[in-house]
Amino acid sequence: MQDLTVTLLQTELAWENPADNREQIAGALAAAAPDTDVVVLPEMFTTGFSMNALDNAEDPGGATEQWMLALAQQYDCAITGSIAVRGDGGAFNRMLFATPEGMRFYDKRHLFRMAGEHKRYLAGNERVIVDWRGWRILLQVCYDLRFPVFSRYRGDYDLALYVANWPDSRRLHWRQLLIARAIENQACVVGVNRIGSDARGLDYSGDSLAIAADGTATASVTLSADALHKYREAFPAHMDADDFQLLP
Repeated sequence: MQDLTVTLLQTELAWENPADNREQIAGALAAAAPDTDVVVLPEMFTTGFSMNALDNAEDPGGATEQWMLALAQQYDCAITGSIAVRGDGGAFNRMLFATPEGMRFYDKRHLFRMAGEHKRYLAGNERVIVDWRGWRILLQVCYDLRFPVFSRYRGDYDLALYVANWPDSRRLHWRQLLIARAIENQACVVGVNRIGSDARGLDYSGDSLAIAADGTATASVTLSADALHKYREAFPAHMDADDFQLLP
């Protein structure tokens, strides 16, 4: 298991304009010429947090998925973020995880009812962990952050990734909950949020964070595999965790 370099790309998002957003993100990556293992984009990075689900949703394997796979090949890295994708009679808020070898995905389980997301999108029910360069990575989207049972460490992951459109008015909750997820699960946590304003008048402050397993924000975006293992060995609180079962 090697150290993992993560690029946190918090960005403004053009409202319901996938082509402009893809162009902006591609330009940012080209300017940075990243030497990275994982690029993390915000939630709904092609449209902003729009409730026009079916109008914005892409077919599986559509333009954005192909674009992500091409970038993953170009930079020899993983690229992840969520978009609206059609499926099963509706649309999912789907977190894509593209690598040079292919695509994995996670459908957001906890839909943000205060914005009506639960009426416009279908909820996922599968907890998804992907393997990448020796790291086991849990995929999570925005509102999932408020539900710790779903992300509870069961000896099965090393890093939790959260992508979000989390408004500035609740930025304290975002930062504190990211840190809490790291501490309680003794896992690294990365959260990437958008910036700017959207068409609904909501402001976003970003506040993207990379957090070590002991709850400290890392000074760099390189996560240390050795530090993770040593911390878990020295303070193995996970061995006393309660057993539980998630129901559909």
